[in-house]
Amino acid sequence: MDSSQDNSLHFLDYWRVIRSRKEIILAVTLLVVITGAAYTFTMPKIYMAETRIEVKQDSLDVDVFSRQQLQGYNPFFMRTEFEIIQSRTILQQVIRDLNLQAEWGRDMTSDGSPLRMEDALRILSGAVRVEQHRDTSLIAIRVYRPDASEAARIANQVAEVYRENRLAQTRRMISGGLEALQNELEKQKVILERAEEELEQKREELGVTMLGVRERGGFQVDKIRLQQLEGDRVGARVDMLVRKARFDQLDALEGDELLTASTYIVNDQALAMLRRQLIDASVNLSLLLENFGENHPEVRRVKAARAELESQVSDALAGLRRGLRADYEVSRAKYETISEELELARAADIEAERERFLPFEKVEREVRLQRDIFQALRARIAQEGIELQVPRTPVDIVDRAEAQSRHVSPKFTLNIVLSLLIGLTAGIGLAYFIEYLDTSVKTVDDVEQHLGLPVLGIIPQKVRPLIEEGPDSPHAESYRVLRTNLQFSNKGMMGGAYTFVSGGVGEGKSTTMFNLAYVCAQMGDKVLIVDSDLRRPVQHNFLGMNNNFGLTNVLLRDVPIEETIKATTVPNLHFLPSGKLPRSSVGLMEAQRMRELVKNLKTRYDYVFFDSPPIVGVSDASILASEMDGVLLIVQYRKYPRAISARAKRILDNVGANAVGVVLNNINILRDDYYYYYHSYYASAGQMEELPEKQEEMAVAGTGKKNDSF
Repeated sequence: MDSSQDNSLHFLDYWRVIRSRKEIILAVTLLVVITGAAYTFTMPKIYMAETRIEVKQDSLDVDVFSRQQLQGYNPFFMRTEFEIIQSRTILQQVIRDLNLQAEWGRDMTSDGSPLRMEDALRILSGAVRVEQHRDTSLIAIRVYRPDASEAARIANQVAEVYRENRLAQTRRMISGGLEALQNELEKQKVILERAEEELEQKREELGVTMLGVRERGGFQVDKIRLQQLEGDRVGARVDMLVRKARFDQLDALEGDELLTASTYIVNDQALAMLRRQLIDASVNLSLLLENFGENHPEVRRVKAARAELESQVSDALAGLRRGLRADYEVSRAKYETISEELELARAADIEAERERFLPFEKVEREVRLQRDIFQALRARIAQEGIELQVPRTPVDIVDRAEAQSRHVSPKFTLNIVLSLLIGLTAGIGLAYFIEYLDTSVKTVDDVEQHLGLPVLGIIPQKVRPLIEEGPDSPHAESYRVLRTNLQFSNKGMMGGAYTFVSGGVGEGKSTTMFNLAYVCAQMGDKVLIVDSDLRRPVQHNFLGMNNNFGLTNVLLRDVPIEETIKATTVPNLHFLPSGKLPRSSVGLMEAQRMRELVKNLKTRYDYVFFDSPPIVGVSDASILASEMDGVLLIVQYRKYPRAISARAKRILDNVGANAVGVVLNNINILRDDYYYYYHSYYASAGQMEELPEKQEEMAVAGTGKKNDSF
């Protein structure tokens, strides 16, 4: 068998347990559901009121001095505020504001006195639930109370108290900070005054002269003179370089280039006029030479005039060079003089810096530092004072709680469903626990696994003798299947002597044997029933016959066997009663006697069925079993532990009996769907024309395997 088949059978086994124990499961489930429903109806109605608030980090409603930066989501801040809302401080204030101690005390105390604060706080803490909406700044405050209006009042008051607490806490922090800053300002003022007094004393002591505003530090006179000299020196240097550049430019030129450039560099009007006159003379001379010769008087006059002009220009240019050089020398001397004066001033300043200004500046720096601190403190106090008056909204009530008409607890449907689930779970668990404790035989697999015998027949519950139910009884089919399987077990051979044994009392072996004999007789077999249960005979009751004369008389050799066998009302069925058991029954059912009896009876009948006592504890059954052609072990479904049936099987093996198979008796087919095939067949048992075809199918189902001989 493959693993998939194993798994399916395993699941069906679990389902079989549930079906077979369904009364326990239903009883436990019903008990739990009734208990849950009763508890639900007795629970007081609880109403829920919810207030939603938006919690912000502390900030001003209006920007005053600088633009406030938007603060992002802070899970630590939200978690902190989440816990503060549920703190003793908030809840105690709510109790005081709503006078809950007196209100609850009238309902909960015998004399109507107010509750203690601890008791009221415990009740309120159990009624308040705070939940944060994920990834938002919204917090839901939920209050659960038997009174809907009271729940709404408490929820709204918790939000109000928390908001006022946030505002009061902010004001306390700012006021405390302002007070501390004011104290520091007074101390700083004293420190600044001392520093200024020390600065003045140091200035007078060192003789430092200051210009400008004292509070701004002023300017030292020596420093001003040094700065002026530095400025003069820079100006003199620039002037010297300009004059030197002008002189160098003119000194590098000669002839007409010098004359042309000088007018632009120096801007001398006299030299410019000489230049124009020289040009005019040269032009006139050129015109005259075109008409006159070199010796013409006019030509000589113009040449003489031009030579005079050239001489004047040359002298002017020489004088220009000398003037530019002298001008450059003067500017250089001025620069050198100022530089010398500056070096002297610097030396004097260094000396003064070391002796006077450094100690003075040290004290002055301290004064400036203390003054800056004083000004910063004063500005901060003014800023905080203004911000204290600006409105703040750290907590905004988004939705106020309202009294609800529908209660949230108890939830009838939910409680019933939970009770149903719990009941089913407990019932199924109890069923499996009982099944675990139950070691009786339940399935064909149990028989084959623990006894090692095939199951030849499966007999349903509440079967009476077929002589009472009639030949058309639907129960007769299971015995026909048993007869067919009995033939298979004997390799298809008909007839023989068989006994029916069981491990315990009341497992149904007598009824099973009688009904099998009845069916065999119906089908044309010549059958003899031998009531060999000498201590508790019952076969005569099934047939309604007398039991005073029978097997015991044959074994005692009082009468021949022919005189003890009686015909019954059923055709082909005969009966050998047990007879009265003598007081001394020792050795009565002896193996040799039984062997002779069985041999004699087998020659007269097709089937000889011996009813026997339980094999465990009674020796008669062992003697009978050892002399039979086959022994059928009757096992009642879910009655005795498997150990009793296993014990019976071992006894049969010990006496050398031929145990041909097991008949599983008294099965509740309607409850145990493991045997659903039989149930479905019995449902259509009225269709008797299908009986021959069904016999083969039932035989296969009873043995669990096909027989090749069939």
